[in-house]
Amino acid sequence: MTKQDSKGVHSHEITGPVALTSRHLLGIEGMSPIEIRSLLDRGHMFADNPHDGVSDALKGKTIINLFYENSTRTRVSFELAAKRLGGSVLNISVAGSSVKKGETLLDTATTLNAMHPDILVIRHNCSGAALLLSQHVDAAVINAGDGRHEHPTQALLDALTIRRRIGRIEGLKIAICGDIANSRVARSNIHLLGTLGAELQLVCPVTLLPADIGNMGVSVYTDFEAGIEGCDIVMMLRLQTERMAGTETPSQREYFNLFGLDSGKLMRAAPKALVMHPGPMNRGVEIDSATADDVEKSLIRTQVEMGVAARMACLEALVTRQT
Repeated sequence: MTKQDSKGVHSHEITGPVALTSRHLLGIEGMSPIEIRSLLDRGHMFADNPHDGVSDALKGKTIINLFYENSTRTRVSFELAAKRLGGSVLNISVAGSSVKKGETLLDTATTLNAMHPDILVIRHNCSGAALLLSQHVDAAVINAGDGRHEHPTQALLDALTIRRRIGRIEGLKIAICGDIANSRVARSNIHLLGTLGAELQLVCPVTLLPADIGNMGVSVYTDFEAGIEGCDIVMMLRLQTERMAGTETPSQREYFNLFGLDSGKLMRAAPKALVMHPGPMNRGVEIDSATADDVEKSLIRTQVEMGVAARMACLEALVTRQT
């Protein structure tokens, strides 16, 4: 339940753990508005009470972080989230594991399953890897990013960030800008923000539009300033050069001139427009430093902070469903 204090800051009363219909969290697509809002409400509560021990839902539980792709920000926030809920965490470095010796994902699943973890958090460069893992283990599986498919907890923390600053998502005009084709963050945010009633505009070069863009229910702009016109939120995305063939974009300097965000271009957005980026940022390519570090307009640091709270809500929801 949302309430406002005397300063107009949105806070949330402590609510109980969320009951999800699925035993896994593989994507935002298919989740109901009620489930999404409940996770956000619970995330608000954890953000308001980060060290108060309001839940020990993971006490006696084991969480394994299985990351086939590096991501310090995501892995550490999952680790902190699990520990704040009383869980034991094991981080598996794929670079030093049997995977480098040729072990398949299913072999790894069989091995891990024999150790009886309660939750497996997987990040993988192949779309569908989280789904495949979930079909071969007894543990609940959280998708921490799979190829170009989805990154559900990033979308949840982004929505949590917006709701804590503005108080709502419904009716907001949000531009998602940059490498849409290769971004699992963009896909998860399109599903989540659209489900909660935001008006979405995708802004990117023609070469970085996904093939199924016509099915996403969004407006598309290939002119950056026209695309962010009047928007309440301008969400920038990292160029996923590791997933590109090398011909999708011009030079980095030209890309910034056409599709990078700076204070001059931001003036085309709404007067109180806020800026987001899931990180890591390529400064001077997708966004300039002055805009990224603007304490009045940038929510980028808050996004990192909200990562722990949002993931606490997700971990708690899955382990609660097991009991």
